[in-house]
Amino acid sequence: MTLSTMDRLTWSFAGGYQHATRSGTYGFLAALPLLILYETMMLVVGRGGIAQVRVGAEVWIKQLLILVGFGGMLATGIVVILIGIGVLWYERKKEIPLRPRYFGWMIVESAFYAVVLAILISTTVGLLFAAAPEGAGRPSLLTLLALSIGAGLYEELLFRVALVGGLYYLLRRFADNAAYPAAALIGAFVFSAVHYLGPMGDAFTLASFVFRFLFGLALNALFLWRGFGVAAWTHALYDVFVVTRLLG
Repeated sequence: MTLSTMDRLTWSFAGGYQHATRSGTYGFLAALPLLILYETMMLVVGRGGIAQVRVGAEVWIKQLLILVGFGGMLATGIVVILIGIGVLWYERKKEIPLRPRYFGWMIVESAFYAVVLAILISTTVGLLFAAAPEGAGRPSLLTLLALSIGAGLYEELLFRVALVGGLYYLLRRFADNAAYPAAALIGAFVFSAVHYLGPMGDAFTLASFVFRFLFGLALNALFLWRGFGVAAWTHALYDVFVVTRLLG
C-alpha cells in the first residue's frame, strides 16, 4: 500500500511542524509576543509606573531573583530573554527550520485546545459539583487581559517548564515509565494548591480546586506532548476567552 503525493506532503508537514514547534527554540520565540504584550499592557495599566496587580508566578520568580541579588521592575522579563537566548544557542546545532507559518499554526492549534479544555473541564466540574468555580471581584478588562497573557507566560514557565519538567527529569532516574504521569499529577496538584496560598490567595472551595487541578493536568499533558510554546498560548488564550466572556 503506497501513499499518494498529497498524503506524503500532509504527513511531512504534520511531522515537521510537530517536531519543530515542540522545540525550545519555537517555545521561546512564540513566548516573546506574550512577554511584550504583558509588559506593555502592565505599563498602560500602571500608567507608566509599576502596576499594583501582577501575575502571582511572576511575583514569585521576581522574589527569588531578589534573593540572589537580581531585582528591578523588568527583572523577570530579562531573565526570560536570557533563558531564551541560552535555548537558541543550545539548539543551534539541531538546525531547526524557522517557518513563519508555523507560528500562525501554533496560535490556531492553541486556540482549539483552549476551547476544548474549557468545554471538557467545565462540564466535568459542573457534573461533579453542579456549579462552576466562582471568581473574585473583577478588575478592569485591560488588567484582566494583561493578567491572562502574563499567566500564559509566567505560570507555564514556572509550573510547566521548571516544576513539571524538573520533576520528570528527576523521577525518570527512579521510574522511567511512571515519570511522565507522576510529574503531571504532582505538578497539577501544586499548580492548583498555590492559588490558595498567601494573603492574595483565593478562598478554598473543592470545586475550584478540582477545576484548577484538571486544568493544570491538561496543561501538563499538553506541555509534555507539544512543548512550552503551545502550552503557554493555550493557557493565555483560554484566560482571554474567559475574561472576555467568549467562552461564557
